[in-house]
Amino acid sequence: QVQLVESGGGLVQPGGSLRLSCTAESIFSISVMGWYRQAPGKQRELVATITRGGNTNYADSVKGRITISRDIAKNTVYLQMNSLKPEDTAVYYCNAVVRATNVAYWGQGTQVTVSS
Repeated sequence: QVQLVESGGGLVQPGGSLRLSCTAESIFSISVMGWYRQAPGKQRELVATITRGGNTNYADSVKGRITISRDIAKNTVYLQMNSLKPEDTAVYYCNAVVRATNVAYWGQGTQVTVSS
């Protein structure tokens, strides 16, 4: 069992920054952690993922503006979002994959709203 505790969402003006955090509370080793987002009326989409070894993968729409990082010891993944745009508005979900089983778990989601 894995519980993902997210924090850091909120309202920000265009061009602003936010930092999301997600801690995996689990006795199991986590392989990949990542962030996905879902805007109203749209499907959930990848934002970024990071492996235990630090390999990262980003959606084209966020490259150069958003950085994913990870603290293995704290079982925590961060999403630093800069130069935010209104189209970044969505509920952001943390995702973690258990290394031994490849089963993925989801956080409850945190709202990010970019608006003036």
